Amino acid sequence: MPQGADEPVRWEDARAVNLANWESRVPLHLEAYGLDRLRADPDALSSVVAADLEALSRFLPDGVRGLDLCHLQCHIGTDTVSLARAGARVTGVDFSPSALEAAQALASELGIRGVWVECDVLDARAAVTGDFDVVYTSIGTITWLHDLDRWAAQVAALLRPGGLFYIRDGHPALYGLDEDAEGLVTRYRYFADGRAQRWVETSTYVGGGTVASPDTLEYPHPLSEVVNAVIGAGLTVLRLDEGDTLPWRFSNAMVEVADGEWAFPEPMRDRIPTTFTLIARR
Repeated sequence: MPQGADEPVRWEDARAVNLANWESRVPLHLEAYGLDRLRADPDALSSVVAADLEALSRFLPDGVRGLDLCHLQCHIGTDTVSLARAGARVTGVDFSPSALEAAQALASELGIRGVWVECDVLDARAAVTGDFDVVYTSIGTITWLHDLDRWAAQVAALLRPGGLFYIRDGHPALYGLDEDAEGLVTRYRYFADGRAQRWVETSTYVGGGTVASPDTLEYPHPLSEVVNAVIGAGLTVLRLDEGDTLPWRFSNAMVEVADGEWAFPEPMRDRIPTTFTLIARR
């Protein structure tokens, strides 16, 4: 079966495949995510959070200090503890018990308080206590979900009136590209049709090592679907931006442009977005 092949699959089965994959990534990411930098410098933030706080500053000029923040799909917590260091009271949500155990251990080691909730993001409202000034999710999140309307409904229900939702993620146009081509060649489906795409990758997007459970099932979501799901949940879109760098190397054609940031070389860089950022208010 070729990479990215369309596969009709029940959501419960796709979830099980992806959970096994993410569980097996945890020990690799504990080695590769730069935890020593966070340990060595009490003011250090992950590069992802540093970029996201800058994007949020237009609407939160004082940052997240003193705000209640829910981080959906928090993985091993490097971004969550960074948000806590920026002053937020954090709740981290993820479906991987190993990832949450690692996140909680990291937070404890760094002297950071947080609440950690194991659940599917599509059931977050029922599992998480309280409501929030900010709901945050960033980089590598919604391709794992089959139902964006349900996802956006969870986000809206977690927000207080006036609260902000923030998402930065890989651009769906990027995900349609052939990652092995020298140029910008489309290869994979852009539009959603209910089917997942199966991938088998023994490596992960950062560091070395072998992923013990290499299969994943991911769902294409065009940008229009993301925006309309957020609007349909009753949120007001305040800003939509598109970027030209990524915090991982999507393609061998990409070049490193900053520490941990990758981009296509010119002239390709101006021809395809690599991320989108959406900010909305309840």
